[in-house]
Amino acid sequence: MNVLIVENEKPAADKLLRMLKSIDITMTVPAILETVEGTVNWIHGNNPPDLILMDVLLDDGLCFEIFDTIKLEVPVIFITAYDEYSIRAFKVNSVDYLLKPVEENLLRAALVKFNKYHLSSKYEKSKIDNIVREFTPHYKSRFLVKMGSRYRSVPVQDINYFHITERNVFLMDSSGKDYGMDYSLDQLMKLLNPDKFYRINRDCIINMDSILLIESYSSSRLQVKLKNEKGTGLFVVSRDKTADFKNWIDT
Repeated sequence: MNVLIVENEKPAADKLLRMLKSIDITMTVPAILETVEGTVNWIHGNNPPDLILMDVLLDDGLCFEIFDTIKLEVPVIFITAYDEYSIRAFKVNSVDYLLKPVEENLLRAALVKFNKYHLSSKYEKSKIDNIVREFTPHYKSRFLVKMGSRYRSVPVQDINYFHITERNVFLMDSSGKDYGMDYSLDQLMKLLNPDKFYRINRDCIINMDSILLIESYSSSRLQVKLKNEKGTGLFVVSRDKTADFKNWIDT
């Protein structure tokens, strides 16, 4: 656990450091800071600690100026000789408010309190975030295409549509250029975000952002006009997909 010490009296800071090591030798103290300005600058330039031990009266002002200057969400154990700031301390990120001279058993109790209410919930949130990331679909953001002996990376937002011509799959970009693909349309549908791409028939997948116009093609079918489209009859929505396509557009 990383514990930042903000204390302008060196003997008090050294005592806190000794007590932390006595309580848990694995604790690390990345810095001991003495001023409001130094603390703000340090927090701006470093990863946030797990906990801060903070005196109220620092060399250049009250520690509450730190909270007025930056958004600080790190839990704080206040350690001070002044009891009149306790109400103000608990309006910020206070875990506990200890008066000097601090006894080790009181600091230990404050750390137990921190572990119970802050550190454990932080790790539980981290576990939940990892699970969410694991089960969140990851869609391709770009495709590598070949142009003779050269290659080009095409972002998905620059793709108008994919289509089959003479049994080959092609990518049509926003400038109207075609590139051969090594994927089938079935494979592409698993790689593309379904909120953005839709397979309107057996030969074509379109990007929603490339649609210029949708019009009736027959009593039960639709025709879609796309940017820089090529071919004839390629952009007719299959009869069995018409209702679903309307829902997709209207989502």
